[in-house]
Amino acid sequence: MTRVELHQKNPKPISWKGPILFLFAVIIFAGCFLLFRHYYQSTIRIEAPEENAGKKVVIQLPNGQEVYTYENFIFEKNGKMYYKGEQNRMDLTGGTIKYENWK
Repeated sequence: MTRVELHQKNPKPISWKGPILFLFAVIIFAGCFLLFRHYYQSTIRIEAPEENAGKKVVIQLPNGQEVYTYENFIFEKNGKMYYKGEQNRMDLTGGTIKYENWK
């Protein structure tokens, strides 16, 4: 039997070192990524300033409708009373203000 035949008969042993090291590196990389992501997300703080809206008021309009709002959202301009919300402005001229605790 020649050396070539002997070599072909005996299979080469499989090395597990490469796949195990690759798997270990992937696990470490994923762990570092998750740790960094958790740290980065925990450093972000969104704090809105507290708004002092004032006392609760009920405004009775001349047509009988009522508007429930807060005192600091009402302002007067040129002798007219207005409600100023986030997206709209209402004319409340002629309405009477009552200070009531509503829910």
